[in-house]
Amino acid sequence: MIRFFALISRLKYIDRWALMKNSSNENLAEHSLETAVIAHALCVIGNRRLGKSLAADHAAVLAMYHDTSEILTGDMPTPVKYFNSDIKNVYKDIEAKAEHSLLEALPEDLREDYRPVFDVGEEYAYEKKLVKAADKLSAYIKCIEERKSGNREFENAEKSTLQGIIAMGLPEVNIYLDECIPAYELNLDQLK
Repeated sequence: MIRFFALISRLKYIDRWALMKNSSNENLAEHSLETAVIAHALCVIGNRRLGKSLAADHAAVLAMYHDTSEILTGDMPTPVKYFNSDIKNVYKDIEAKAEHSLLEALPEDLREDYRPVFDVGEEYAYEKKLVKAADKLSAYIKCIEERKSGNREFENAEKSTLQGIIAMGLPEVNIYLDECIPAYELNLDQLK
């Protein structure tokens, strides 16, 4: 029996932003799709606008699986996860063990095809940075959506998330911020 895919499907049961009052809940499955779409876009921007040769499809797959360890660990709130370097390092170790457990849920003949999703090689180091940026952009978009619905709970998160995104200093991300993020302020009729 292959357990891997049933485990992955449980992303939909893990809510994000547990410490915040949400006007609409967001689960890890939704977040992973949005992160994958953004990571793919960042790579395409890098390739088309900046003359790079980034693996956009691989970045999208990395983003699809970027939070899967949380199926086994739960979603640790960011303030706790990064409270100090000791907690951060222990949590990273726990995440790595959870990812190993997920790989073990696959039969041996399939594991090697999934290993690069969890153990990203140096050849995809920049794509991995863009996935991290896409993760932060997804969080920023959530903050915008909450603000638009009148929820002031996310005001500080919106400011600090944007500062963190800008601090990454990635040109693809700056283009996305300038050209794509303003559209998230629009309603459906304005987007048409």
